[in-house]
Amino acid sequence: MLAELIAKNRSYRRFVHEEKIDRQDLVALVDLARLSASAANFQPLKYIVSSGPETNDLILPCLVWAGYLKDWDGPTAEDRPAGYIVILGDSKIAKSFSYDAGIAAQSILLGAVEKSLGGCIFGSIDRDRLRGAFDIPEHLEILLVIALGKPREKVVIEPLGPDGDIKYWRDEQAVHHVPKRPIEEIIIG
Repeated sequence: MLAELIAKNRSYRRFVHEEKIDRQDLVALVDLARLSASAANFQPLKYIVSSGPETNDLILPCLVWAGYLKDWDGPTAEDRPAGYIVILGDSKIAKSFSYDAGIAAQSILLGAVEKSLGGCIFGSIDRDRLRGAFDIPEHLEILLVIALGKPREKVVIEPLGPDGDIKYWRDEQAVHHVPKRPIEEIIIG
């Protein structure tokens, strides 16, 4: 059921590194994005898929992992993602990609959850470093990176507290808590 897939689709930042992802599984996830809606049907998105240790190691240091967790610098070697999908916007096809990239990322992540995988979308990216690592042409704008793998952590949704703090946090058992606004607050009228 779609509601279950969406509820399970959390931002996972720690993965079972030993569980590999086949390149064909990543290509199948990109195919879901390819079939998704595109503004004016321009279809300007391109993708880099990575499931090998050499290319994964090029992507990892280009990402800022969890801004609210000040005492955590990112996954350890045992917790690293098994694969990545880099979403690029081709400026020779369109000048704006914001809607397309979000739709594509959600399609990819819902497909990942269906395959018992999890992921995390990154917008905080060292784009110059990533561009250099993969020799990405200038007309391809680096939009998002999605880290993927079998989740090692438990992520739970919490009601937003009375202080209104939206920052996620981890408890003593390393459970990741994500506050969400109540439905009554987000529907107007």
